[in-house]
Amino acid sequence: MENFIISKSTREEAGLVENEIDKYNLSKVPFTQEPSFVSINRVIKGENGDILAGINSVLYCWNCLYIDVLWVKEELRNNGYGSKLLNEVEKIAKEKGCKLIHLVTFDFQAKDFYLKYGYEIFGVLDDCPLEHKQYSMKKTI
Repeated sequence: MENFIISKSTREEAGLVENEIDKYNLSKVPFTQEPSFVSINRVIKGENGDILAGINSVLYCWNCLYIDVLWVKEELRNNGYGSKLLNEVEKIAKEKGCKLIHLVTFDFQAKDFYLKYGYEIFGVLDDCPLEHKQYSMKKTI
């Protein structure tokens, strides 16, 4: 490696990088679902249309579900909204052939919530952020 430039990638360049790693992965382990990536996102709205809670997740390549975000409006927490969303996404994923769900949460977020629903911790990052823990969690369905 002699002459090269490192620069901020454009959206298109970032997409190319993702496509290339997907092609490589596919060359090593065949994808078991079609399409390869399926967004499973849901929201709960109030009577006036305001979003009260939501979950964003993706079922990817090998029928694995990654939960990216689960959020409930702070004043509505502990009222079952998160449970309803989690159950809905798990049900949809299972119907689509999902066997494994995974996610990341922090000690100040929802670790105990996920434990209550059968998720288990398989990794911990200390001091991420400083003086906190980040938990990698999974559930087999």
